[in-house]
Amino acid sequence: MEKQQNYEALQRISRITAHLAPFTSQMEEADLLRGSVCRSKGGSSGFKVAILGAAGGIGQPLSLLMKMNPLVSVLHLYDVVNTPGVTADVSHMNTGAVVRGFLGQQQLESALSGMDLVIIPAGVPRKPGMTRDDLFNINAGIVRTLCEGISKSCPHAIVNLISNPVNSTVPIAAEVFKKMGMYEPKRLLGVTTLDVVRANTFVAEVLGLDPREVNVPVVGGHAGVTILPLLSQVKPPCSFTTEEISYLTERIQNGGTEVVEAKAGAGSATLSMAFAAAKFADACLRGLRGDADVVECSFVASEVTELPFFASKVRLGRMGIEEIFSLGPLSEFERSGLEKAKKELAQSIDKGIRFIRK
Repeated sequence: MEKQQNYEALQRISRITAHLAPFTSQMEEADLLRGSVCRSKGGSSGFKVAILGAAGGIGQPLSLLMKMNPLVSVLHLYDVVNTPGVTADVSHMNTGAVVRGFLGQQQLESALSGMDLVIIPAGVPRKPGMTRDDLFNINAGIVRTLCEGISKSCPHAIVNLISNPVNSTVPIAAEVFKKMGMYEPKRLLGVTTLDVVRANTFVAEVLGLDPREVNVPVVGGHAGVTILPLLSQVKPPCSFTTEEISYLTERIQNGGTEVVEAKAGAGSATLSMAFAAAKFADACLRGLRGDADVVECSFVASEVTELPFFASKVRLGRMGIEEIFSLGPLSEFERSGLEKAKKELAQSIDKGIRFIRK
């Protein structure tokens, strides 16, 4: 009897501390992922979510926010450095999701095994002396490796891609999935929610409204002039002067630069990006749950324009994207902006495709 009690005590301690150290074997992983272990006592059922790049500037606050989401039952945190510390920190939060940490590329497939939703904020920020091409090549390579892992371990998961430049990394991911024979365009979504979040905030400031009551569709892409807020379709319906339209459009397009300059070289938009990513991930999970009328903007494979990818309003459901909405009626200002956006988008998309096909 005493032996049995000691064994059970050791098992409990092992379960409690398991998340602090990365998995050392496939057998250990299989044991830990059994339902009886993965759920906290009394925890409700939910979805399995992985964050790739969890120790980064976006990844850490995003990990915190996803740990708070009641739709998440299992949260896997993966990065090439510092994952044990982030995992230990987040795991102390008394919410229902059970947290597991994974460290290094050798544990990528374990981190992804059985996931319903994969969120990818992984990548490096631009550093002094680094050209835009240097940055692109590093982040493109990271996305390629992670998507190869997804193809092997959770090919039917919904993928939320945050890594910049989104206008190129989403086409990169699509090409990787095609090569692996696992491409499901309805499950690959570029996260452009930060543009919508900013648009709602800035428009609310001008109108004197609560930003939570404002909804601005933002289409096109996720960089500079490719970001096209449709101010003619704002809800609640309202009108703007020509000066207000110009001011709001430019501020929404340059929101990232505004943060970088305010931080004086000490970083970029990490907190607001994590908030936006968590908001979009929650929408994807509600869609997976079967909630009706879950509509968000996202950079996706699309026939809305002649381009192969375009950010549009999409309705989310159990299979990922269930419907992609047309642009609707545009103002003259927006039609002009659309042509500028498409020209730059075409180059970014092509750059991503060529990175994999070369």
